[in-house]
Amino acid sequence: MRLRRPVPLTSRPRVSVVVPCYNYGRFLPQAVASALDQDHVDVDVLIVDDASTDDSVAVAHRIAAGDDRVQVLAHETNQGHIRTYNEGLGKVSGDYLVLLSADDLLTPDALTRATALMEAHPEVGLVYGHAPSFTEAPPEVDCRPRSWSVWGPGEWLTPRARRSRNPVYTPTAVMRSAAWSEIGAYDERLPLGADMLLWYQAAACWGVGRVNNGAQAFYRVHGANMHLTRFAGMHRDLVEQREVLRILFDDPPRGVDLGSGLREQAHRSVVRRARRLALASRRDGAGADQTDAFTRFAQETETTVPAASPRPLAALADGLLEHRAAAFLRRVEEHLRWRLWRRYGV
Repeated sequence: MRLRRPVPLTSRPRVSVVVPCYNYGRFLPQAVASALDQDHVDVDVLIVDDASTDDSVAVAHRIAAGDDRVQVLAHETNQGHIRTYNEGLGKVSGDYLVLLSADDLLTPDALTRATALMEAHPEVGLVYGHAPSFTEAPPEVDCRPRSWSVWGPGEWLTPRARRSRNPVYTPTAVMRSAAWSEIGAYDERLPLGADMLLWYQAAACWGVGRVNNGAQAFYRVHGANMHLTRFAGMHRDLVEQREVLRILFDDPPRGVDLGSGLREQAHRSVVRRARRLALASRRDGAGADQTDAFTRFAQETETTVPAASPRPLAALADGLLEHRAAAFLRRVEEHLRWRLWRRYGV
C-alpha cells in the first residue's frame, strides 16, 4: 500500500448510480438526492424497483419527473436482489459505476473524491471508503480526504484473502466500468457474499484505492438488514465466505494464478474463525447446536483444503483469547482491528 496526497479532479467523468429498491419508497428520495449532490462529475441515476408492494414505484416516478438525470425501471414480478443489481448495472454506461441501496446515502461529493483518485491512477478499478452507520439521521462528519491509499493489481487482494475479510461497504464502492465489464456480474450463487467476491475479483486484476476521510457514504441500520441472532448470522457469513473463496480460486478472473499457498491461508483463516466462534458460543451459552455447527463447519473446511488446519500455536492462542478471563484482551484486539479498518480500510 502507498499513501498518496489527494489531488483535485481535472476532468469531468460520468458516473452512473444504480439504486435497487424493494419496499423502501420512504427512503428513496433521500438516497437519490444524495447521489445527485456531487460537484464536478456528471451523474445519472437508474432506480430499479423489484416489484415493491409499497408506493416505491410512484415515488420513483415522481423523482424522475422532477429531474431528467433520473430514470426508472420497474419489475412486474420480483427478481431478487442479485438479478436486480445485475440488470441495473447492465443498462447504464457511465465511466464509473455505483450501486447504492435505496436506504443508504452518499456523502456530498463522494463521487468527486473517488473518481479523482481513479483519474489520477488509471490502474485502479475499485475505490472505497468509510461508511458510518445511522438509524434516523446520519452523523456530522468531516468528508475532506486526509490521504489516498493505493494498492497495485493484486496487492490489496493477498492480505484480504489471507484473512478472508471484506472491509468494503457497498455504498462506498465506485468501480471503473472497464473493471465491471471484465467481471460481468454479481454471482447469483452468493446471495450474501456476492459483493465480497466482486471486490476480490476486481482486485485480482486491478489496483484498489481508498479515500481516507470521515465518510464516503452512510449505511442505514434497521430491523430489515440486521441479523436476527449474533451466532446464527456469523455461521451464515462463514458459509458464504467459504463459497467466495472456492469460486475465486477455482475460477480466477483473467486466469490469474492466485497460488495454492494463498488458498490454504485463506481457508485456514475461515477455519480459525469458526473454531473461535465455537469457543465463544460455548462461553456465552448460545447452545450446543450453535457450538456444534461451528465445529462441523471447521471440520468440513479442513477436509476440503487439508492444509487449512490451524497451526497448534494459533489454536492455543485462540483458545486463550476466547476464555472468559481474556475479555479485556479480546476488547483490545477488536478495538485495534477497528481502528485500523476505520482509518485505512484494511
